[in-house]
Amino acid sequence: MTQPPHDEPTAQSPEELREQVENTRSELGDTVEALAAKTDVKARAQEKAGQVREQVAGVAGQVSAKAADVAHQVQEKLPGTVKDTAARAGERARDKATEAGRLWEEKAPEPVRRQAARSARLSRDNKRTLLLAGGGATLLWMILRRRKK
Repeated sequence: MTQPPHDEPTAQSPEELREQVENTRSELGDTVEALAAKTDVKARAQEKAGQVREQVAGVAGQVSAKAADVAHQVQEKLPGTVKDTAARAGERARDKATEAGRLWEEKAPEPVRRQAARSARLSRDNKRTLLLAGGGATLLWMILRRRKK
């Protein structure tokens, strides 16, 4: 058994010794729990994946809203044949997005697909809130960007 450090007093009675042992056990338990949490790579990875998903969903909403707005503005200004070309380009973009979604379903690990599906469901259920938040963030970004100039 090791001797206690010289700056710490030793227990004067068996009760004090029991109390010190119990405190040490409690501290050791807390330390073991903290180490276990740090070594739980799967939980940490899932937490990080959730954060990234939220960021991607936010950015995707902003980009989608902005792209739809720009596409609408462009279509209003273009002559008929160019509008047709723009429509075909939009169809191709949808096809590519569909293909990307299919590849995602084939290649992504099952837990990630389940979580992504859950996030997509939440996004669909809260579409108005997400669009308002995305529009507000875009507007704020544009105002701040304009002030910097």
